[in-house]
Amino acid sequence: MAPGVTSEEKEKHGQASKDSFIHISNPHLEKMKEDVLYHFALGTGTHDFPALFGDIKFVCVGGSPSRMKAFITYMAGELGMASPGCDYPNICAGTDRYAMYKVGPVLSVSHGMGIPSIAIMLHELIKLLYHSKCSDVTIVRIGTSGGIGLEPGSVVITSQSVDATFKPQFEQVILGKSVIRSTDFDDELAKELMECSKEIEQFSTVIGNTMCTLDFYEGQGRLDGVICSYTEEEKLQYLNAAYDAGVRNIEMESSVFAAICNLSGVKGNSEFLNPWFHL
Repeated sequence: MAPGVTSEEKEKHGQASKDSFIHISNPHLEKMKEDVLYHFALGTGTHDFPALFGDIKFVCVGGSPSRMKAFITYMAGELGMASPGCDYPNICAGTDRYAMYKVGPVLSVSHGMGIPSIAIMLHELIKLLYHSKCSDVTIVRIGTSGGIGLEPGSVVITSQSVDATFKPQFEQVILGKSVIRSTDFDDELAKELMECSKEIEQFSTVIGNTMCTLDFYEGQGRLDGVICSYTEEEKLQYLNAAYDAGVRNIEMESSVFAAICNLSGVKGNSEFLNPWFHL
């Protein structure tokens, strides 16, 4: 033991190191000879996960494959790892479900649109990080959303994801039973992201609640879907109520993102650019 370090401090350090690794809430995985990540076209029997992904510290996820490729190209430049004319390969080229790109310690992954799509991706992403023996990983979801009471172009950093009734929870039916999970995001990470925004001074940035809906049209109070059973006045009343509940933007993935990150011991947050606003 190092001089001046007590056994209690050593124990705490060991626990902190253990806690920094990915948690898997599934005892059945340990009994599997091979874990196939079907929608990534990757598997523990065919790929050396620690060699391929063991250095990952930051994962950024977003809906569009082309945006995530553009993001990794940008990150390569920021990290000084860009090569002239380099076309970063899609690690998941064996499937058309998701796209994945890597440069240095940064992984960029698309997740499609809506809770089911991102949930499938997150199950396999967290398993990928687990099998790769990654530690101290931060995951940030980046994307566009509809803002409430904000100027177009504002950025929202999520403090809580709330459902369409403004409750900070994600509800899922498992084996016929309703399971409620927390949708709080990491407070320290939100503060760090806000400090980054202040340093950049390019965007108006706020920390607020993000409302996660189950669809793009009726769930978000739009008037231009094939079905609409409410008036414009009722829509505005609802959006005003959302604003009063601390909601600053609306999208379709944040609740399950928060829930899975919380259960896996991963620092996660969502950051959104708002190209238009409701109120």
